[in-house]
Amino acid sequence: MDRRNGTAGAETSSIPADILLTWYGETARDLPWRRPGVTAWQILMSEIMLQQTPVVRVEPIWLEWVRRWPAPSAMAASTQAEVLRAWGKLGYPRRALRLHECARVLAERHGDEVPAEVEVLLGLPGIGDYTARAVACFAYGQRVPVVDTNVRRVVARAVHGRAEAGNAAARDLVETEALLPLAVEPAARFSAALMELGATVCTARSPECSRCPLPRCAWVEAGRPASQVVRRTQKYEGTDRQARGRLLDVLRDAAGPVERVRLDLAWTRDPGQRDRALDSLLVDGLVEQTGDGLFALAGEGER
Repeated sequence: MDRRNGTAGAETSSIPADILLTWYGETARDLPWRRPGVTAWQILMSEIMLQQTPVVRVEPIWLEWVRRWPAPSAMAASTQAEVLRAWGKLGYPRRALRLHECARVLAERHGDEVPAEVEVLLGLPGIGDYTARAVACFAYGQRVPVVDTNVRRVVARAVHGRAEAGNAAARDLVETEALLPLAVEPAARFSAALMELGATVCTARSPECSRCPLPRCAWVEAGRPASQVVRRTQKYEGTDRQARGRLLDVLRDAAGPVERVRLDLAWTRDPGQRDRALDSLLVDGLVEQTGDGLFALAGEGER
């Protein structure tokens, strides 16, 4: 055990807690969900929004949601369609539906409060392993490992000397927990600092090693070996995901159910793809079809 850093494990000296925490205190981004007075519900909303979505796109929408839905019961009182419209173009709109469902459960079964226990959080709609630990850590200051792609990349490089972390595995939680200071309060800040380092300095494509506060990095010491992970560029133009977005745009802008022709005109390049996109929206519960054959956002299908 490294008593200086309050950590355990043979390799944990690669990330000294005191140095990382000092760096975080001096350079951390002023993100609104990190400010004093932010509730666990508001942090939960930010974590759901930030999944696969850049901070710059999330921040203005999160601020509007905090004003509009300051507590789970406020969101639960809104319709699914209202939440989907407010979600806008953040992408992956199923997250919005799951958050609306989560708000209802919180309001009805948890006294309008977000639980602090990881296991209880995991039982909520739309809350996965990462989100549960992020809320427990960032909202309640618990000593739990919070592992996202940024954290995995920092650990892979600084501790193991690999350019990339590879596929996620159960050992990621164990390895990250071993790095945490033993004391609860610095452990929670350490988790935030580790994530910040990966998001702003130890980035995937262009790591700025000259700005890194860590005194040692196994990857740098090994000569920064190239990644063995084959990257697959995720295109958006012309994909089913883009087609789904175009169809949802029509329904978000409509005052009520629309005729099928409105959706057909929104995506004319490939009718088969359009049909497939519409079917998937219906299956996901994002879109409803009325008894007379019109289409509407979830919750607006009744006429």
